[in-house]
Amino acid sequence: MSTVAENTILVSDKAKAKVIQLMQDAEVTNDSSYFLRVGVVGGGCSGLSYKLDFDNEIKPMDQVFEDNGVKVVTDLKSFLYLVNTELDFSDGLNGKGFYFNNPNASRSCGCGESFAV
Repeated sequence: MSTVAENTILVSDKAKAKVIQLMQDAEVTNDSSYFLRVGVVGGGCSGLSYKLDFDNEIKPMDQVFEDNGVKVVTDLKSFLYLVNTELDFSDGLNGKGFYFNNPNASRSCGCGESFAV
């Protein structure tokens, strides 16, 4: 029985593969200073939206994690909403893109791009 680390951000195998592909497309794969920045911003039909980007600058209050070989960084305020969230990727017919399995969300919109706590 494996144990899951608490107070982290998780990355599924499908999300990892897509992140690697996107980093290759952006030509930052060979630069170890780059990482995946995950954040939460106000907006969307449920009140809060997720934000993903590549970055290479860690700020003083950033929280740094690594899961499944992917370095994930988030600001402290966003982490309060993202603790123990899993980043996943779907390429199916019902929607394509990254999505978040967020145990902290009390509701989310139909498109899955925004949530409320």
